[in-house]
This record gives sequence, C-alpha cells and structure tokens, in this order.
Amino acid sequence: MIVLGLETSCDETAAALVADDKRVLAEALLSQQAEHRPFGGIVPEIAARSHLDHLDGLIRRAMAEAGVGFGDLAGVAATGGPGLIGGVMVGVMTAKAISAVAGLPFLAVNHLEGHALSVRLIEEVAFPYLLLLVSGGHCQLLLVHDVGRYRRLGTTIDDAAGEAFDKAAKLLGLGYPGGPAIERAAQAGDPKRIPLPRPMLGRPGADFSFSGLKTALRHRVAEARPEATADLAASFQAAVIDCLADRTANAIVMAREDAAPTALVVAGGVAANGALRRRLEDVAAVGGLRLVAPPLKLCTDNAAMIAWAGIERLRLGLTDGLDFAPRPRWPLDPSARPGAKA
Repeated sequence: MIVLGLETSCDETAAALVADDKRVLAEALLSQQAEHRPFGGIVPEIAARSHLDHLDGLIRRAMAEAGVGFGDLAGVAATGGPGLIGGVMVGVMTAKAISAVAGLPFLAVNHLEGHALSVRLIEEVAFPYLLLLVSGGHCQLLLVHDVGRYRRLGTTIDDAAGEAFDKAAKLLGLGYPGGPAIERAAQAGDPKRIPLPRPMLGRPGADFSFSGLKTALRHRVAEARPEATADLAASFQAAVIDCLADRTANAIVMAREDAAPTALVVAGGVAANGALRRRLEDVAAVGGLRLVAPPLKLCTDNAAMIAWAGIERLRLGLTDGLDFAPRPRWPLDPSARPGAKA
C-alpha cells in the first residue's frame, strides 16, 4: 500500500510517497523561508501563491524518484487543516483532482494528527501515549488513544511556543525562523543571567501561556546592552523549556487518571530543540515513561507524516468525500473547551 501525501498548511510545500511497511519512497520539499524572511514572519498570501506555483512540480519529482505512477497508489492524502486557509485549499484541491481522475480514495488529514502519528512511522509506539505537540502554531498536551481518538489535557491560552520563539528572535534581532536562531544564540549565553518569569509554573493543570514571558523579554531587551543578546536568548529558551517541562509533568499524572500511557512523545517544529529534548528525557524518566521523538526532519512540517497518517486512516476505512471543506481550525479533541490554538 503506497499513499501520496501533500502538505501545504503553512510555509513548506511538500509531497511524499510512503508505503505501509514504513518505507519513505520519495520526498520533495520546498521551503519558503527566504520568501518570508524579509517580513520577519509568514505572509499568508505569499505562502498560498508559492504552494500554487510549486506543488505540481514537487509531486512529479517525488513520483519520478519513487518510480511509481498514479495507478500504483492506494490513496492520496492532503492536509485538510488546521492552517493558513489559502495554502490548505491548494493541497486539498490538488489531492481531490488526483483522486477524481485516478479513482483513488481521498484522505483529508488533520495536520495535528500528522504530527501525532509521525512517531509511528519510525517505530511501533503502542496506543495510548502522551503527546507534547509544540510548533509555531500549536502547543498542546494530548492523550493519543488511537487513530482519530484524542483527549486534550492542556493547550496554550495565548501564544504557541514556536510563535513565542519567533517573536523573541525578532526582538533580539536574530532573524527568522526564530526557534533555530534562539537555540544557536543560546549556546553562547548564560541561561541564569537574565531573570525572566515562568508563566503557569507550579499551577494545577497542563495549560500553557507565553505572552507574559514575551512581554518580559521585551522589557529586558530595552534595558540590556547589545552584548547581552546571547544571555537573553539563553534565558528565554530556559524559561520556555521550564514551562514546557512543568506542564508535561502535570500531564503525565493527569493521563494516568484516564489510561496507562506507554510513552511520552514530543512532536512539532519546536521538538527539534536539543535542550528541550534533553529536559523531556528527565521528565519522562521521573514519570516512569520513555521519551520518543521523531527524527528532526519529521518534526517540522513535512508530507511523509501526512502520507503516513493517511495510511493509518486508510487501514481503518476512514476516507473522505470530495465535498470535504478545508478548515482553518480543526481541533483533534472536539469535546475540549475552546483554546487560543485549537
């Protein structure tokens, strides 16, 4: 079983072919970072136009690399949301066209489910497991019961962690994307040098908040000398990691009230941060769990995780009609209370 996956939810245009024996047959990806860097962040209209210009070529390239035709496919999966709606529409309409012409099942994949299941493309992580999903647009703790079955334990009440990193990097003049820039600068800094708050730390529950931390950093930047940039970056990164670790530790306890999680999984773009991974290993160990993290290339937005989620859904017969409507918001746990980043 081979599935074509398409990812166009943000600023990465990607196509991949994945087999149900976990082989990634081909991947083609185009990053838009250079197009958005002059603006210090993602411009939705630019992103959508770039997806439209390049997606067809990336599909051709991936299929040529894999040596397969549309007749060899079991289905076509595309991110159906959440995300920047213009980009999501490009991927969904392209997948629908292939589905209609080639007579293939169409699978509208929740982008967050792509991240949630990406670890199972690498190894057999049994359900249920606890997921920390940290990216530019999302920051959530979820108990993953099964494909399509999620219980949200916590979410951000304002900024996502990756969004906070981007804004902090802009304040510090480190450029875009912010997460890698902050991590690089932090290597030369003292994480204890600049006092910064840890929002929500020590409170019950597993919700996050990073807006106040970002505001505190802005005040510190105004007070600091230029040579303090590395210390500011290190202190900000340490504060974010402290918050993520504290909330995750609470979520482990909360998850056990519902089920016995087999592992702590971290996914999403911020999961590429090495200092965060090391800290989460300690949190998992204290909670009696092992930490499992996808390889770095599966942490950022990619089409292989969308294809794999499509395979997981196709196995269960969870296909979608061509009347599916792209969604800018699409919570994994519809029963959870509304959050800032659903």
